[in-house]
Amino acid sequence: MQETRMTMESKLKLEQELEHLKTVGRDEIAERIQIARSFGDLSENAEYNEAMDEQARMEARITKIEQDLLNVVIIDEESVDTSTVSTGSRVKVKDLALDETFEYHILGKNESDPDAGIISDESPIGRALLGRKKNEVVQVEVPSGAILEFKILKITR
Repeated sequence: MQETRMTMESKLKLEQELEHLKTVGRDEIAERIQIARSFGDLSENAEYNEAMDEQARMEARITKIEQDLLNVVIIDEESVDTSTVSTGSRVKVKDLALDETFEYHILGKNESDPDAGIISDESPIGRALLGRKKNEVVQVEVPSGAILEFKILKITR
């Protein structure tokens, strides 16, 4: 099984989401299914089909969260080594083509939020930066096929 890296805060949020889905979420879906069944013919019952689809999505999410929690490795951001980029690092890089600087916080896939500068350690940029040191130039092939070049300016916690 693949490890799921996350902060303790993220783990607690996942545990809360899981508890909510298993209790409130399941109860709400069961009620919607029961109401939709009362409408009669299930073969042409859009409300019933929609409720069943939602139940399937919710059960898939429950399974995913349970799997992630089984394989969780907590990132201790206080003990992150700043000599090289690792999961938990904050990295300031310069895009050599654009001559712009960016800051990334590299965390696990469950915490990724690119709009907030949080990238996954499994993303192309995250993978390329892992294990690298300050002043190294890193080439990254992004999904579009373009090659980006970054110079690592700073590594912090």
